[in-house]
Amino acid sequence: MTTSEVRFAPEALEHLAELERYLADVSSPRVAVDYVDGIVAYCESLRTFPHRGHRRDDIRPGLRLTNYRGRTAIAFLVEDEQPIIVGVFYGGRDIEAALTTADDESTPSFLMLHDSAFYSDTV
Repeated sequence: MTTSEVRFAPEALEHLAELERYLADVSSPRVAVDYVDGIVAYCESLRTFPHRGHRRDDIRPGLRLTNYRGRTAIAFLVEDEQPIIVGVFYGGRDIEAALTTADDESTPSFLMLHDSAFYSDTV
């Protein structure tokens, strides 16, 4: 069963851009593009089975985590069977810290928005 398109929050798109820049610096631009394209393809595959990964309701209700090649964690929500990528974390970054605020450990505003205009339809 195929669901609607996968969407990417602006923060997730920035994470992908940062990862591509980093990999281009430490490896090569070709490796960086191929790796990030692989992540995007993996994220897009969530449309066929969006409820995979591990639930992390302790961070935010409905948040799920999966990984790409064991080095990249992908944080996403599923709303009305539509996967919404909210973060891409490479190489052991502290996902909980990135997805909560330092002040009160509450969910940051970008995870609470449900306005469809907030999300990007494409990468």
